[in-house]
Amino acid sequence: MLSGSCLCGRLAYEADAELEGIAHCHCRTCRKAHGAAFSSVAPVPRQKFRWVRGEEVRRSYESSPGKFRHFCAECGSHVMAERIAQPVVLLRLGCLDTPARCENQRHIWRSDGASWYDPKAVWPELPEGLMAR
Repeated sequence: MLSGSCLCGRLAYEADAELEGIAHCHCRTCRKAHGAAFSSVAPVPRQKFRWVRGEEVRRSYESSPGKFRHFCAECGSHVMAERIAQPVVLLRLGCLDTPARCENQRHIWRSDGASWYDPKAVWPELPEGLMAR
């Protein structure tokens, strides 16, 4: 089972599913919504997804026709996205609380990617939040 929640913990979900694929989306809309170079998402079957708390803080934004991004009104975390007619919902993996692994990953919408980020570049990795100069 997968579980996830927003930054403040008021909005949470569960999904009786495994991660079968991960997409790191570089489209302009995902970059703007998350304030990052890309958004990592994974589809899970709609019928296996459920909200477990936070209905009072859950808000939605229709970012393109038929696509709804669900987020917490308290802390702003984007938690899940969906197209109503699709059989899957997209979990925003930055909000995943369950440890998970998935070898099936890809970058999508690279044609729309941030000019300052190249996923092929190798950069130093630091164990914690120290900014290298």
